[in-house]
Amino acid sequence: MSDTTERIKCLIIGSGPAGYTAAIYASRADLKPVLYTGMEPGGQLTTTTEVDNFPGYPEGIDGPKMMMDLQQQAERFGTQVRIGMVTEVELSKEVGGIHRACVDNSTWVEAETIIISTGATAKYLGLPSEQRLRGGGVSACAVCDGFFYKGQDVAIVGGGDTAAEEATYLANICNKVTMLIRKDYMKASKAMQHRVNNTKNLEVRYNTEAEEILGDQVVEGLRMVNNKTGEKEEIKITGFFVAIGHKPNTDIFKGQLDMDDTGYLITKGKSTKTNIPGVFASGDVQDKEYRQAVTAAGTGCMAALDAERYLAEKDSHMEEANAEEKEINA
Repeated sequence: MSDTTERIKCLIIGSGPAGYTAAIYASRADLKPVLYTGMEPGGQLTTTTEVDNFPGYPEGIDGPKMMMDLQQQAERFGTQVRIGMVTEVELSKEVGGIHRACVDNSTWVEAETIIISTGATAKYLGLPSEQRLRGGGVSACAVCDGFFYKGQDVAIVGGGDTAAEEATYLANICNKVTMLIRKDYMKASKAMQHRVNNTKNLEVRYNTEAEEILGDQVVEGLRMVNNKTGEKEEIKITGFFVAIGHKPNTDIFKGQLDMDDTGYLITKGKSTKTNIPGVFASGDVQDKEYRQAVTAAGTGCMAALDAERYLAEKDSHMEEANAEEKEINA
């Protein structure tokens, strides 16, 4: 192994609310963290025009501005924020082992602890109009953005439990919700189906797909197509929500870290510990239930505390071992 390989106490992979919060706590604990931003510095919130539900911002805040605030706070305490993407990892299974990470397929770093905050990427339909109007009425999080469409007409795509839950959430605050399901049945549980069917201002359109989201700068309408009959219809809406799932960004950890059947990292109990000693997971990469900025930040705090305790215990064991060795040799 090269003598020039950088060795650090704490490596943080990812720069969303979880990663930056972990960095704030880790740097204050003198772990001298190094954070690599990944392909999307700041995470999903950088595509959100306004964040209204994060504590401490009574007037709301622009998503990118909020992430800059978190970055500057982390840097204030000594975090090194580096532009780069971790493309490969070699994780040690031993307690106190050294983990290795490759950045941008070229540079290797060694770390005593790793905090994974790589998040999860929302799945979109792939429509050009959908991508163009992201932040202008197109959203992948009804709980995050639904408030902005209070009393208005919106549409949501998806047929699973998440879509059903978000559709009923929207129905509580919006005038009308049109739910598009491309098949002739709903994948959601029976309980969620009953909730959807019993919501008066929620209309379900089966065998229906979004063909184009209408509007230049903001969402103004939706053109739908019945995939059985080919019949097209346009409706006026101001918000378009996509709820067809998320993909956790965990590909580089496959075969080394325990995951569920959809790729989310599994943590132990109420901690952020993974199955590998010294490796911790925070944020949406291990949370498919809540997926909120504030919950991600909370687990980022937890991961830094878990990493600090891990290093303290490791150092304590090493001191005990050295003391025993001295006694034997005395």
